[in-house]
Amino acid sequence: MENETSNTSLLQGRSLGLLGAGNMAEALARGVINSGAMPAGRILVSDVSAERRELFQRELGIAATDDNVEVVASSDLVVVCVKPQQVGAVLQQAAPAVRPERHVIASICAGVTTARLEQPLPAGARVVRVMPNTPMLIGLGASCLCGGKNARAEDLAAVEALFACASLTMRVEERLMDAVTGLSGSGPAYLFYLVEAMVAAGVAEGFTREQASALATRTVLGAARMLEQTGLPPEELRRRVTSPNGTTQAAVERLDRDQVKESITAAVRRAAERSRELGR
Repeated sequence: MENETSNTSLLQGRSLGLLGAGNMAEALARGVINSGAMPAGRILVSDVSAERRELFQRELGIAATDDNVEVVASSDLVVVCVKPQQVGAVLQQAAPAVRPERHVIASICAGVTTARLEQPLPAGARVVRVMPNTPMLIGLGASCLCGGKNARAEDLAAVEALFACASLTMRVEERLMDAVTGLSGSGPAYLFYLVEAMVAAGVAEGFTREQASALATRTVLGAARMLEQTGLPPEELRRRVTSPNGTTQAAVERLDRDQVKESITAAVRRAAERSRELGR
């Protein structure tokens, strides 16, 4: 199931708690507020960093605390936005305030399974696992989600509506969540890596860094929009721009000779493998 628009009615009357005030928590909060799904006054965030708490208060008008229990106690929809290595300790600390009949606990922690999320929480805890990516910061993210054993249909719908405020959403089976991490979760970095190389090549050919960056950025943006708007497979779009014996063919032949496609495939699969390692 895919969704590109937020059904904000599913969030009416709810309160949101964010355990962690990093970039992804900020992106989610901005998306929720900007969409009108929920006012800042119904969101509470916790973080150990006073600087991040102050940012949420100053720029978003969101109350902030260093107390995870306070966040859970004041919210019915809670999103865990900490590093995978921290999630166990954070949930153990928050667990006394979790009421399974009230709370939905979502997590964006890479590699952390729903079973691991449920372990420190009270029996019957309703858990949803989500893997978003950083373009949520500009409202163009991609998020996949799956439910734990106690998650209800309405829990998934609410979490989906939440993340749809800043991203395309897709429900998948949990067995695919590590692959999601490798493909779309880490995916923006692959594009940034490509643009780095394109800019370096442009500079080597005589452009200023600013000129090369502008050309490479617009090229990637335009190509992505073509994929989205035409609905054509990338193979076909590549074929259409590759004239026989032309410049693009020369470039693609070099990429093929260097096995770039195989390297990218291996990189995505290594990221997925690392996600599985983090979950163990």
